Amino acid sequence: MVAVDSSPLHLVGDEDSSKRRQILDGARKVFLDLGFDGASMGEIARSAGVSKGTLYVYFADKSRLFEAIVEEESLEQGKVVFNFDPERGVEITLPEFGRAYIQLLCRPGGGSAIRTVMSIAERMPDVGRRFYDKVLARTVNRFAAYLEARGQIGDLVVCDYELAAWQFMQMCQATLFQAFIFQAKPAPSAEQIATVVDSATQVFLAAYRTKAV
Repeated sequence: MVAVDSSPLHLVGDEDSSKRRQILDGARKVFLDLGFDGASMGEIARSAGVSKGTLYVYFADKSRLFEAIVEEESLEQGKVVFNFDPERGVEITLPEFGRAYIQLLCRPGGGSAIRTVMSIAERMPDVGRRFYDKVLARTVNRFAAYLEARGQIGDLVVCDYELAAWQFMQMCQATLFQAFIFQAKPAPSAEQIATVVDSATQVFLAAYRTKAV
């Protein structure tokens, strides 16, 4: 198992952000093409168009570089704000959230980081865990809180709100996410996403919505 240093990533300075971006872009391509084990700092330096000396100024080793890529993806996904206003009805919030969530997961280029994290999670569990906590668990928890708020006003009847949140999110992925993440199909169109999410919404409401509503 690769030892992971969980100390904050060191940046040389704000003026070096473009160089850091250049390195991360090059490293992402190498990790995707060669995998973590196949990637070397020399190969990453060549892909990024920098010297190995410059590369080591920014990142001590490829584990730290990989962590930075995962952290970047976590921050990128964290920028997406889903509207979980408890005053909004489920018939509006569910399909809107489902569409936005799948568009985020299956955005062009977005699968690369997820595939890379999945491939290395067993070797670097701390990295996989942080990605899970910052991206997936955070969204599930916020969505579950919304469902609970709707349950308290009598709109839904749910025994386990976290489970219900996972169920809806997984239904929205059906036929779309796995085909995309394993590169069996391209990123789904807005129409394809709408079809699956609308079906997931119908199934969810049939199971959990108060019958009298």
